[in-house]
Amino acid sequence: MSNKPPPPRPAPRLYLATPDVDDPAPLLAELPDLLKTVDVAAVLLRLKETDQRTMISRIKALAPVVQNAGAALLVDGHPELVARGGADGAHLRDIAALEEAMPSLKPDRIAGVGGLETRHESMNAGEMGADYVLFGEPDAKGQRPQAQAIAERLDWWAELFEPPCVGFATSFQEAYDFAASGADFVLVGDLVWADPRGPKAALVEADAAIKKAFTAVAAGQS
Repeated sequence: MSNKPPPPRPAPRLYLATPDVDDPAPLLAELPDLLKTVDVAAVLLRLKETDQRTMISRIKALAPVVQNAGAALLVDGHPELVARGGADGAHLRDIAALEEAMPSLKPDRIAGVGGLETRHESMNAGEMGADYVLFGEPDAKGQRPQAQAIAERLDWWAELFEPPCVGFATSFQEAYDFAASGADFVLVGDLVWADPRGPKAALVEADAAIKKAFTAVAAGQS
């Protein structure tokens, strides 16, 4: 039996959620600089609801910008539009949506999932083949678990399961805490876009927070 220690955990990376996109032009003007400034693994495209043709055209406008920067573009919901828009995958709102979308997304595209209220649901999502599980996002009423509960769920998942876990951070402190708890990715959205300093400064601070957490954990100080 080998006594080798497990390989070192990779540093967590940022996952950037867009505002609800109606006209993609403002985002197209900002995204290239943002994606050049810090390491962003993926962009979650939130689309304002409208007809399918318009939503597909928005995906097509943004996909090359994101992909050329070395990030993946995922569509929030709407797995039926992923291939037609040239996106890399979809984020599904709950386990039922994941189950329904898997045949259209797999094996070529990413299928991530949130809305996992229990550990049992989380394990089911992993068994279904979800590429990542998201913990901590607000529900339909805008409610979310306390940050400590989210951190505990991330720690539990990271300790036991192979698929990556994502922590939904609404503050820079949460970004730090979730990275320290074992999140492979930290999802930031309104935290970045609502910052009065502008999204670039906020994204840099979020990136610094997760790097600081990773360094502290590696040094055994967290």
